[in-house]
Amino acid sequence: MASRARVRAPELIGRGGWLNTGGNDLTLADLRGRIVILDFWTFCCVNCLHVLDELRELEEKHRDTVVIVGVHSPKFVHEAEHQAVVDAVERYEVHHPVLDDPELATWKQYAVRAWPTLVVIDPEGYVVAQHAGEGHAHALETLVARLEADHAAKGTLRRGDGPYVPPEPVPTELRFPGKALRLPGGSFLVSDTTRHQLVELAADGESVVRRIGGGERGLHDGPSERARFSEPQGLAPLPDGTVAVADTVNHALRRFDPATGEVTTLAGTGRQWWQGSPTEGPAREVDLSSPWDLAWFAGRLWIAMAGVHQLWTYDPEAGTVRAAAGTTNEGLVDGPAEQAWFAQPSGLAAAGDRLWVADSETSAVRYVERDPQGAADGFVVRTAVGTGLFDFGHRDGAADQALLQHPLGVTALPDGSVAISDTYNHALRRYDPATGEVSTLATDLREPSGAVLADGDIVVVESARHRLTRLRLPEEAVRVESVAHRTQRAATDIAPGTLRLDVVFQAPDGQKLDTRYGPSTRLLISSTPPELLAGGDGAGTDLSRELVLAAGVTEGVLHVSAMAASCDDDPSNEYPACHMHQQDWGVPVRVTEGGATRLPLVLAGMDG
Repeated sequence: MASRARVRAPELIGRGGWLNTGGNDLTLADLRGRIVILDFWTFCCVNCLHVLDELRELEEKHRDTVVIVGVHSPKFVHEAEHQAVVDAVERYEVHHPVLDDPELATWKQYAVRAWPTLVVIDPEGYVVAQHAGEGHAHALETLVARLEADHAAKGTLRRGDGPYVPPEPVPTELRFPGKALRLPGGSFLVSDTTRHQLVELAADGESVVRRIGGGERGLHDGPSERARFSEPQGLAPLPDGTVAVADTVNHALRRFDPATGEVTTLAGTGRQWWQGSPTEGPAREVDLSSPWDLAWFAGRLWIAMAGVHQLWTYDPEAGTVRAAAGTTNEGLVDGPAEQAWFAQPSGLAAAGDRLWVADSETSAVRYVERDPQGAADGFVVRTAVGTGLFDFGHRDGAADQALLQHPLGVTALPDGSVAISDTYNHALRRYDPATGEVSTLATDLREPSGAVLADGDIVVVESARHRLTRLRLPEEAVRVESVAHRTQRAATDIAPGTLRLDVVFQAPDGQKLDTRYGPSTRLLISSTPPELLAGGDGAGTDLSRELVLAAGVTEGVLHVSAMAASCDDDPSNEYPACHMHQQDWGVPVRVTEGGATRLPLVLAGMDG
């Protein structure tokens, strides 16, 4: 078999310039002799945040040979703002150089199709691997070890300090707070996300009463000063007077007792949920995935499980958790709860017989209510505002025409309407179910991520201004100029007729596909609009599929979800370690004569 031609890595270019380098620009020539891992990410993407956490151990272990470079490649218009990228790099504790590429120049040079994507460049400057999605830490560790050995033997490996230069810390009482809750005494409990703490502020919303948590990442129970969190977000009161905390990066639910200061763990194992893991059972034995917000509704604590695009519930009396809505597929599909699709649900608010949901990646406001045609304990999901993954903007008016941009919070208002923390529009919006209208209540808020009512006012968590901001609820909405956007990724031209879709997966060194219990791969394909595909959609186990494009539909989005399990290839090991690789793609396509007849999507490896 002929060897594959080596591909020289394209240069790293981005109009936004470099962060975390002390003001220096980097080139691939500067990094020659080091193993370079490019992490194509965008800060709205929860899967990208998972990968940042996966890379931390590798980054520390191979600090003298590996340079990780984040290539920030925006989906939303707000993410193309340079200051927003600066904020995100601090917010998520990114401790490596980051190239701000608002025009997707480097993304296009590397033919990237999905967030997140990892590209490995060897010390001589050649691309040697590509991985899309999550779960590749073990494969990268194996590849890095091999590259270190090979290039040390060749004399092409250069060890030493990397180009990372940390920014100067900024002293503020809060640092990228996430959510807030008003306590019975009138004070505010705030999740101080980047400092891994909860902070109680006095009724003025400014004076610090106490801090809960030691301020370092960890998963430890105990009194306030010894407890540890990892990027906590949502807060919700429980019937017993304690507060439930969505401990997001710990993939756990915690309980804080304001009376004693004690922190305990309610649910989660500290491990991230993967496909095939249990979706119900004893709360401390079931894995969770990036719980982002919480609300008490219908006798349960509901969880916005952003990491798997679902809503789960926690039953404190039974001590159990279960998936309650969503299939884990990413998108906007209404219907019975178990069939609905969400996309990073990040905000919850209960009001009467509805649970409002800020579905961030679809720029939508959804709600859950009991299913009038279903079983007594059945629920249905409906959409109030929003149309899908790729349409967003700032437009008021009728809900079916109104646009939001990546909202992270919803707050029930006294008149039955809903305030929306419209995060990437820097605005507070309002949806009125009685009229079906969307209006703007306030602008010039910096990345609002949640809000809470207080004595007739609304107190907004201005995450990127590191503060709470109190506003009067205006009687009339603010007027703003309408603007609509679509994700700026270029559509892929495909030929009419039949399209061969190949998900490329090559098991990492020392591993093989795990076929002991049947097929170890899964492929699910759908489209928006559904009429785009006349055949080939649905679920299967082969990673290649022939898609039949319907006549008369000229554009749309292919939704592809792929999963593969690989295990250590050691016949003498009765219990080999296994690893899950998974990724979802949303590929905008345009049907045109002369377009491609094959669409390769790399899950792991290289497309030959």
